[in-house]
Order: sequence, then structure tokens, then C-alpha cells
Amino acid sequence: MSKKIDSVVTHMILIAVCLVFVFPILWLVLASFSKSGSIYDIDGFFPSEFSFNSYHKLFVDTAMYDYPNWLQNTLYVAFFSSLIGTVLVILTAYTISRFTFKSRKMLMKSTLVLSMFPSFMGMTAVYLMMVNFGLINQLWSLILIYAAGAPMGYLVQKGYFDTISNTIYEAARIDGASNFTIFVKVTLPLAKPMLVYTALTQFAWPWSDFILPNLLLKNKDLWTVAVGLTHLGETEFTRFAAGAVFIAVPIVALYFALSRFLVVGVSQGAVKE
Repeated sequence: MSKKIDSVVTHMILIAVCLVFVFPILWLVLASFSKSGSIYDIDGFFPSEFSFNSYHKLFVDTAMYDYPNWLQNTLYVAFFSSLIGTVLVILTAYTISRFTFKSRKMLMKSTLVLSMFPSFMGMTAVYLMMVNFGLINQLWSLILIYAAGAPMGYLVQKGYFDTISNTIYEAARIDGASNFTIFVKVTLPLAKPMLVYTALTQFAWPWSDFILPNLLLKNKDLWTVAVGLTHLGETEFTRFAAGAVFIAVPIVALYFALSRFLVVGVSQGAVKE
């Protein structure tokens, strides 16, 4: 009886927590369909009249707020940041996981300590570096910063590589495989779930980041969605809500498209000990 009570209480708490997080999202989605454009015309929690006008204006009325261009810039930055960042993270994690070298433990401790500091603490230094290199108002400056900072989060990937049995590597070495061959033909196929996870996280960060693009991109034509939406006026709130809802669509679609690869324990059972 006590187990049933614990189960009921636990599920009630989880449902309450879900409602706390879901309600603002639901309100934003409904607000994006409001017929009125201003936030002050929304009476109560939900709009009184619904319309698709906000989504229509989002992609058609681009004279002052060019949302399609912002979306293109965001996709450009997120894609190349994810591509380069994933390669750097995987290489870093694999190297630290499978090779022993001098100062290895010191490097791991240093990166762990540095990762505890908020990233915005170095924004002044980053801005000055970008100014000196002439990379202000350049989308590639964002890509370089996102990709360069990606290896700092290698610990999750390293933990996954540590779970792959050494027997697999020993068998490959007996067959005469080089380190590069082992990495490409043995490790990467077994690490497919981690590759997908890494690519998704590296894509999601620049896709929704605001601080760095707002710091480096001064030209309106180079804004990302996060920066552009913050410049919408109070009378354009429903357009802001529509833009915020639409920007979540690619991430959700990407997750569902790749979710079948997120299988835990792919390497389990590959070798019988």
C-alpha cells in the first residue's frame, strides 16, 4: 500500500512540475495566434481572437524585420558550428580516453575547473580579440568561437568512450589496424548515439544563443533570430511569439529525425567477455 501511495505522490509531483514548464510554452503558442499585435491587447492569459496574421507578417513583411534572413543566418552559424564543434569534441574525448600522455590528468583537471566559470565572464576579452582580428560583423566569428569552445565539454563523450571494451581495440590491433583505422572503423560506428547527442547539443547552443551574436553582430542584415526578435517593439508582440514558436520547429524536427539513433548501450553485447 505504501508503494502505491509513493507512486501516486511521485506522479502528482511530476505532473505539477510538467505543468509549470508547459504552461508558459502553451501561452506563447496561443499568443502567437492572437489577432491583435500588441501584448497590451491580450486580455487575461489567452487572446480573445485568433488569427494566422502574425505568421504571415513574419515571412512577408520583411521591410523592417527580415525574419527569413535572420533564420538563414542562424541556420548557417548553427550548422557549421555543430559540424566543426562535433569533430573537435569527439577527437578531444577519444584522445584523452584512449591515450596516456604527460600532463593528461592536469589537462583534465584544468578543463574541469575552467568549465565551472560562466562563459559570459570572458565576453570582454572575446570582443577585444574579435576587434583586433577584424572579425566584428562576421558570421564566421561566431562559428569560430562556438567551435573553439566546444572541446571544453568533452567529459560526457570521454565517459562514453571509456565504456567501450578494450577487447575490441585489442582485436583490431592484432589484425594490424592503425590508430586512425581503429578510430574510424571501430570507435565511430559504436559511438553513433554519442555522435548524434554531440551534434544536437552543438547545434542547439548557437541556434538559441543571444549574448554572443548581440555582442559581435552590429549589422542588421547579419542578426540571428535571437537578436532580431529582441528588437521587435511592444506592438509586435504576436510577431515575436510567432518567431519564437517557429524557431523551435527545426530543433524539434531534428530531434525526432535523429531520435532513433539515441540508443543506449550500442556497444553492449558487441563482445562476449
